[in-house]
Amino acid sequence: MLFVRCYTCGKVISASFDEFKERTEKGEAPDDVLDDLGITKYCCRRMLISHVKVW
Repeated sequence: MLFVRCYTCGKVISASFDEFKERTEKGEAPDDVLDDLGITKYCCRRMLISHVKVW
């Protein structure tokens, strides 16, 4: 996990990252997972969707 808060609004999103990653790797649609996790702001959604592990 590389980030703790959304860069734009400051909402804590690190608690949702692991579940988001697991569920999307199992084949669930990212938009459905984010809706279930209660992440509704576009800025927070882009933080999870666009995350790229660099090492």
